[in-house]
Amino acid sequence: MTYKNPPTTPRQSATFDDYTLSEIRRAAATGIYDIRGAGAKRKVPHFDDLLFLGASISRYPLEGYREACGTNVVLGARHAKKPIELKIPITIAGMSFGSLSGPAKEALGRGATLAGTSTTTGDGGMTEEERGHSEILVYQYLPSRYGMNPHDLRRADAIEVVVGQGAKPGGGGMLLGQKISDRVAEMRTLPQGIDQRSACRHPDWTGPDDLEIKIQELREITDWEKPIYVKVGGARPYYDTALAVKSGADVVVLDGMQGGTAATQEVFIENVGLPTLACIRPAVQALQDLGMHRKVQLVISGGVRNGADVAKALALGADAVSIGTAALVAIGDNDPRWEEEYRALGTTAGAYDDWHEGRDPAGISTQDPELMKRVDPVAAGRRLANYLKVMTLEAQTIARACGKNHVHNLEPEDLCALSIEASAMAGVPLAGTDWIPGKTGL
Repeated sequence: MTYKNPPTTPRQSATFDDYTLSEIRRAAATGIYDIRGAGAKRKVPHFDDLLFLGASISRYPLEGYREACGTNVVLGARHAKKPIELKIPITIAGMSFGSLSGPAKEALGRGATLAGTSTTTGDGGMTEEERGHSEILVYQYLPSRYGMNPHDLRRADAIEVVVGQGAKPGGGGMLLGQKISDRVAEMRTLPQGIDQRSACRHPDWTGPDDLEIKIQELREITDWEKPIYVKVGGARPYYDTALAVKSGADVVVLDGMQGGTAATQEVFIENVGLPTLACIRPAVQALQDLGMHRKVQLVISGGVRNGADVAKALALGADAVSIGTAALVAIGDNDPRWEEEYRALGTTAGAYDDWHEGRDPAGISTQDPELMKRVDPVAAGRRLANYLKVMTLEAQTIARACGKNHVHNLEPEDLCALSIEASAMAGVPLAGTDWIPGKTGL
């Protein structure tokens, strides 16, 4: 009698998975690198790898319906005559007009204003819709200088000098020609319909000494009224934070690799930079070493999604967080109701691959006049305000459970980590132990 071996299930390679194989085929067929929007899609240690240690016998919790828990934050009191006062520690990150439609920028301004927080211009200048509907507007000053003028600097409530971005630290952005409409071209002084690539560094400085001079110039232009932020991509957070502080920054914005972008190379997004979780503690340490923690505020961005993420960032030492991708989803981007149209673009709702192409069915990351009509700025602004409200309530819930009457009273002692990697990055003990890799004994 002969026996036939049963068939085995084919085993796919972990190194050459389906996506990798498809990318090899695409590169071989086209000879060009892939460009997309959004942030890193690879799995890295993140806020989900941390847990809070709520109150029990050794801690006294606060009653949510009777005892207050503050959420306000002041940004930029170090030098500015008029620091920013926010009701919540959640801001809207810089996303350009050009990358986003005019109605989308208006919606972000409306939602931020309803929630008592700020929004940010992004590359390409300030639109009247955004300024008109943003009670607090931060003006981004980028290497490209697109749309920059002293008048708008003075009209802003704060200025954010962008040195780097989490999705592409060390690299510039892209805006494809199909998104450079007549209005975008006029604001950026560019030819209509031609691909645009932003510079990767500022043209008028080469180091921190020059940055100090530039910050002084911006203060003089704005009569020392406006807080000056410095935004860096997560790469060398200790030194970048220290140099930003020594250059005179009022606020440091630190963007991890999960932070999104309008468009850049896929290889850049996935292989350059640090996870957001790995950025916070070194930056806080730099501030502490300089005696500037809480005097110079730290704003963290890159993959913040809910109130738990907010609370964890604050517990690790941040003063506020900034959201971009989540804000776009809140106002209606990548909505499954447009799934059929997303599939026609060769993607799917939730993949975010289409942001750079200018054909967003939701009307948000596009300059197409017909698609833009799908965005109701008033309704979208209300959705964003609702989302911000929920995030704030969630952060307050956690703070009260840890016995804190203000979200800024959360601290690393309130946290533990679920993995060795997250423990080492966040500088908090591995759950069930008092061990922090690299800091405490075995």
